[in-house]
Amino acid sequence: MSKVVLAYSGGLDTSYCIKHLTVDKGHEVHAVTVDTGGFSNDEIQQLENKALQLGASSFHCIDAVEAYYQKCIRFLLYGNVLRNNTYPLSVSAERMFQALEVAGYAKLIGADAIAHGSTGAGNDQVRFDLVFQTLGEGIQIITPIRDQQLSRQQEIDYLHQQGMDWSWEKAQYSINQGLWGTSVGGAETLTSHQPLPETAYPTPLQKQGSERIEIGFAEGQACSLNGQTLSPVALIRALHQLAQPYAIGRDIHVGDTIIGIKGRVGFEAAAPLILLKAHHLLEKHTLTKWQQYWKEQLGNWYGMLLHEGQFLDPVMRNIETFLEDTQDKVNGSVFVRLHPYRFELEGIQSPNDLMNNSFGQYGEMNKGWSGEDVKGFTKILGNQSKIFEMVNTTSA
Repeated sequence: MSKVVLAYSGGLDTSYCIKHLTVDKGHEVHAVTVDTGGFSNDEIQQLENKALQLGASSFHCIDAVEAYYQKCIRFLLYGNVLRNNTYPLSVSAERMFQALEVAGYAKLIGADAIAHGSTGAGNDQVRFDLVFQTLGEGIQIITPIRDQQLSRQQEIDYLHQQGMDWSWEKAQYSINQGLWGTSVGGAETLTSHQPLPETAYPTPLQKQGSERIEIGFAEGQACSLNGQTLSPVALIRALHQLAQPYAIGRDIHVGDTIIGIKGRVGFEAAAPLILLKAHHLLEKHTLTKWQQYWKEQLGNWYGMLLHEGQFLDPVMRNIETFLEDTQDKVNGSVFVRLHPYRFELEGIQSPNDLMNNSFGQYGEMNKGWSGEDVKGFTKILGNQSKIFEMVNTTSA
């Protein structure tokens, strides 16, 4: 009997995996759920009850929320990372940390194999496999759904045959909730033209009017909300509670999957979008032109590599070092106004604000240079273009 650790979500696929691996293969299955901010205590208890009823030898829930923030989310914030200028990488970032924790647990208990319930049609199979291959040396990877090419109905029929007469009716919309946003998938996201209806999003509009909030940042990390000092994780959750009733943070992302096909998914991410935009505005005031330029390049690369499952590549640590090093002057408050379905950035206050009036006001007056200084500067600045134009006009 082999000891198998299963990355367990409690859905149909991983429920099938427990039964198949215990009944048909005779394995000792240890179900592991990794909480990255999406489960309540009651939900975790329900997951445990189901896993044990299905035949798992044990169930273990790993709280990875703080590690997820410290090792990943804060760098997404430092880099202002939005995939395709739209998506805050909610699910792709989560999957990497779920895989990391499962691999760590498998090594801890001396497992012979790690199993996951991914199909052969999505990104998650690659993300899980890459982490398990890298960190689970000598540990076999088992993927029953992918290997057997099972349909949903085949899985349901098998579980019914095994006496699991539970309701496996598929929800109209697939919801994946975590600390850095909630994804929403449905029939509409399988098309290129249909929007998700209001009822598809987990949070309905509940508030009208507007509300002004203040978010404090210290060295790039959000540290206070409306004057109250909070840990970053607590602040994300508190901001979500404030913005959630306004139905803020909805959009549909269209992107390229790791396996080469296009994908479309809806999401609801009020706190991530507000924090990313507020942080970016503060950086516009406190960083130089070239700091902002290179941060944008490396932030995009960081997000792309994370999405592609390459979190363990050492270049990611190099990029994180650069991003963190840029944040020491990103301090101050950002003022945000919440409205139904949207928010606006009203301004900032910072001791590091480079809009220092002692040097002049843009379009108004200058105090740090003279008109003659500008004439000389402009002449030198234009030399390269002037030489190119003269040489090539003469040659023509």
